[in-house]
Amino acid sequence: MQKIVNKNLNGLKGEVTIPSDKSISHRAVMFASLAKGTSLIKNFSKGEDPHSSLKVCYSLGIEYEFINDTTLKLTSTGILKAPIKDLDCGNSGTTMRLMSGILAGQKFNSTLIGDASLSKRPMKRVIEPLSLMGAKINSNENKAPLEIFGTQLEGIKYNSKLASAQVKSCILLAGLFAQGKTIFTEPYTSRNHTEIMLKYMGAEIYTDKNTTTIEKSQLEAKEIEICGDISSAAFFIVAALIVPNSKVILKNVGLNPTRTGILEVAEKMGANIKILDKRILAGEEVGDIEICSSDLKACTIEGEIIPKLIDELPVIAVLATQAQGTTIVKDAQDLRNKESDRIKAVVNELKKIGADIEETPDGFIINGKKELIGDVEVETYHDHRLAMSLYVAGLISQKPVAINGFEWVDISFPEFEKLFTQLQL
Repeated sequence: MQKIVNKNLNGLKGEVTIPSDKSISHRAVMFASLAKGTSLIKNFSKGEDPHSSLKVCYSLGIEYEFINDTTLKLTSTGILKAPIKDLDCGNSGTTMRLMSGILAGQKFNSTLIGDASLSKRPMKRVIEPLSLMGAKINSNENKAPLEIFGTQLEGIKYNSKLASAQVKSCILLAGLFAQGKTIFTEPYTSRNHTEIMLKYMGAEIYTDKNTTTIEKSQLEAKEIEICGDISSAAFFIVAALIVPNSKVILKNVGLNPTRTGILEVAEKMGANIKILDKRILAGEEVGDIEICSSDLKACTIEGEIIPKLIDELPVIAVLATQAQGTTIVKDAQDLRNKESDRIKAVVNELKKIGADIEETPDGFIINGKKELIGDVEVETYHDHRLAMSLYVAGLISQKPVAINGFEWVDISFPEFEKLFTQLQL
């Protein structure tokens, strides 16, 4: 599907409620599947990726029903059943990596498969530490499909070279079934939704700085209300900052400190942003965000902030095109292992629109403030975040931008265009 985006001349104005956090939705379904009893999950994501997790858990014996559009009632015995077919993770790396940790410690065998894009993504990062715990996994040269032979796992002390929430979550979930303690240390603190929710559901888990320890635990069924996804909010934050005459309020956004790098960078650039009505929801910090058009200045983005905004870097690149000076993004080499090589893809496609941007091995360099021209076709590389970032760029381009493969937005954010339309009436 091709989407034509035209320049917004009137500014973005109004309020929108940001849809459910995708990362938390994945975890809510998986963890409720491990808990004995019935869990009520409110504001479950409509994105395809969390529904991949739901389908996998259904194939492992859980029962569920939707009470309404976004409220999910999930019932489990607390013990997963052997699947009768391969477990299809679709396009979701989160599903494959986290389920690997859960399945490695079961009493049955299983196979995780994915679509063409997911089947190219690296799985060595979870296979290696799981193997140290005693897991037996066959793979296609460290890529999917993953054939997992359930076995008794042993806790390990693991120092990860990557600050990756997916790797950390995989090993902590394996630790739920392992003998002894499982201790995971990472170089910087990656998003900690797993730790928060596992604690909320009764797991024996505690964190000290960059180290998390978990012991064998039985989870308790709970009511889980999911906040809005700050990674989804990021596109609206950037758009409101760079489209002139904009004033937008985003409702019910998750403000977990391990995820708010986009806000820290925007504020460093001089953005006019306010946080309203801060509160706690199922252990997570939540609030409303007010954003107004702003004069921005460039900055350097590197080091320990990178895990807090890794998914937002494509749209931050769009933001940087409108900041005075040179913005440098470093230490983001893991962007090359996402749905696409996001470094190469962002640079190639933003250059077409008129951005002054260069690729580096671990990021990019962007010279602003630069008028974007448009009048081109751009590609999404089957990457939902790139598609949405290019949409935001189109809102300030002098001429229309035609985005090929825009349907990939549905992977994470099917409501995306509808919500933008609400702000442009």
